[in-house]
Amino acid sequence: MVDNKRTCKQILLLAYQSFGIAFADLSISPLYVYKSIFSGRLGNFQNEDAVFGAFSLIFWTFTLLSLFKYVIILLNADDNGEGGIFSLYALLCRHAKFGLLPNHQAADEELSTYHASGYSSRNIPSSPLKSFMESRKKAKTGLLLVVLLGTALVFCLGVLTPAISVLSSIDGLQIRLHDKHGGMVVFIACLVLIGHFVLQYRGTYKVAFLFAPILILWLLSIAAVGIYNIVKWNPRVYQALSPYYIYKFFRETGKDGWISLAGVLLCVTGSQTIFQDLGQFTAASIRLAFCFVVYPCLVLQYMGRAAFLSRNFSAPLNFYASVPDLLFWPFIVLATLAAIVASQAVISATFSTVKQCYALGCFPRVKVVHKSRWIRGQVYIPEINWVLMILSLAVTVGFQDTLRLANAYGLASMALAFITTCLTTLVINFVWHRSLIFALLFALFFGSIEIMYLSLVCVQIPKGGWTSVMLTAVFLVIMFVWHYGSRRRYLYDQHNKVSMKWILNQGPSLGVIRAPGIGLIFTGLANGVPATFTHFLTNLPAFYQVVVFVCFKTVPVPYVPHKERYLIGRVGPKSHRMYRCIVRSGYKDVQNNVDFENDLVMSIIEFIQLEAEGFENPDGSVDGWLAVVRTSEKFGKRLATSELDNREESSSSSGPPFIGSSSRSPALQKLKSLYEWESSSSFRPPVQLKLVDTKFKDMRVKEELLELIEAKYVGMSYIIGHSRIKAKWNASFLKRFVINVAYSFLRKNCRSSAVVLNIPHICLIEVGMNYYL
Repeated sequence: MVDNKRTCKQILLLAYQSFGIAFADLSISPLYVYKSIFSGRLGNFQNEDAVFGAFSLIFWTFTLLSLFKYVIILLNADDNGEGGIFSLYALLCRHAKFGLLPNHQAADEELSTYHASGYSSRNIPSSPLKSFMESRKKAKTGLLLVVLLGTALVFCLGVLTPAISVLSSIDGLQIRLHDKHGGMVVFIACLVLIGHFVLQYRGTYKVAFLFAPILILWLLSIAAVGIYNIVKWNPRVYQALSPYYIYKFFRETGKDGWISLAGVLLCVTGSQTIFQDLGQFTAASIRLAFCFVVYPCLVLQYMGRAAFLSRNFSAPLNFYASVPDLLFWPFIVLATLAAIVASQAVISATFSTVKQCYALGCFPRVKVVHKSRWIRGQVYIPEINWVLMILSLAVTVGFQDTLRLANAYGLASMALAFITTCLTTLVINFVWHRSLIFALLFALFFGSIEIMYLSLVCVQIPKGGWTSVMLTAVFLVIMFVWHYGSRRRYLYDQHNKVSMKWILNQGPSLGVIRAPGIGLIFTGLANGVPATFTHFLTNLPAFYQVVVFVCFKTVPVPYVPHKERYLIGRVGPKSHRMYRCIVRSGYKDVQNNVDFENDLVMSIIEFIQLEAEGFENPDGSVDGWLAVVRTSEKFGKRLATSELDNREESSSSSGPPFIGSSSRSPALQKLKSLYEWESSSSFRPPVQLKLVDTKFKDMRVKEELLELIEAKYVGMSYIIGHSRIKAKWNASFLKRFVINVAYSFLRKNCRSSAVVLNIPHICLIEVGMNYYL
């Protein structure tokens, strides 16, 4: 009974918090819906039947799409509690061979979160559609393009939502300030937008507790105004809940009524955010908040506005005309705050989507900032923030009108809704294992509604909708070009990797002098030796005594548990002292490399000891088996660790107190320590590792462990490839343009790998490589 009470309290708390994030965008739709509907030729038909018909269309569209599709059905299509476009794609990639991630391994399917969604495709016969898509690369590429198109639409909404939200929230000032051309309103909107984007880098953790009260107060206020207008102006408006008024609406308005549907669909814009932000809450909490607060409040507001318009045909169409004069200024302030909260929710969702695209190799390298005190999953991306600000200001100043912004906004929202319906249809069939007929019925019911709205809003492309098309096309081209170039580069690395026969022929010394220390070679290959390694050996006569090939890879799950993140293996014979480390992360994981060096060395030590205890290579291959060592019960118990003051370390040239001596000069040690202490305020003192006195049956194991610990004390160097990429001379013109122009431009203007991986500059070695794709 106690557990049930705790569960109920948690659901209520999450439901309260969801108001400020999941429903913010949806809750400000009343600001511009009726204005968009009646601003065109439909204004000539503004009578009671036309107003009642418009409200009936709003009610049923809102009920079918927002309530039934998103809240009731789509919240079940979560990926381990996460929602959004990429969660649907990840589900499909795990339950069918649709993914184009090149470094997939069988060990990834053993992750505890891989099949944790509750739907397993094992022992279930494959459907003909699934077999068709799995066997054709063009079908997989087409599916990825659909996902990227949906992602580009999310970026587009990240530009348009702040502009239309802020501009419509202060729209009423144009009448009060006697601003005929709207210049003052646009200026105020630009100031609000600039301040909002400038403060993004501080995160929302300090003011997040205000989001929910602001939105709850906003919803209750517009519901109260709606009830006031119903009672005062037209209590008969409840009759418009009947679908019969939709028939009367189209019978009277004809073609102009169909065109006005482009304004009706604005009542469901923001519904995608409900599914996008599912990971921060639970399906139960979102359903509770929507069904008992959001849905009735918005319906009452739309109904009250219809009651007001049915008796005031000559009144201004903006939202504030139906607000009592006494409440005008409080509503201006409250609407502006609600618009800022709604913009914040969409901007945060855009950052999260960009991070997921980057993790799956579909977006140029960017700096992802996440602080432990922030809300879980919240990230900040400086480059995207400034791009969104510039574009939002551009469309605000360029349009200076919510009507044309609404056309662009409605087109992007409905296109995204239709793509979500298509992906959900595949999830129903391939993940939920429902019949193809059931999945097609879902697509036919909701897809037909969305196609109808989408076709109508496409008519508005010349009247502002072209903005969505242009922005979406630009973002889509950027993502696809980056994915294409990265994949071609990976295939080149895989084709040119070094044979193990060459490594074995070099002997334990690899044909060069082995210097003390650890060399970390970063590569995108999950197996094999990259050409970067041999290119280094052929140009320099020495290399480090310990070599570790490090591969950071993303698996199609939201999060990878820390104990399952590291896969450790050996490359070549034991005498070569070469290891492989694969660092796995989910598409929503934020990499934190603060303790990377210590985690890596401790994982390798654990691997060596597990290997000595009988966990030998099962297949006998030279490039051997990989082990998840952190799941071992003995992990961390075989070493004694203590923090070492780096200043004391640098001032002493006698070497480590427990083994050997450092090969680095005291001057270099001091230089490195000063750099580490001054370069980062979050620097942690190095950890001294000492082997616990244990009995070893094979003294060679102890010798290898001590050698590894000594190499760790001497220091680590990071070797990454500095590549120059060109298309082959005989490639097609399109390929040469994509590789030599578009992809090269993106590589030169994005973050470097060393910055993204947070590699200390003093420890970085770049190896020049030429790629001819």
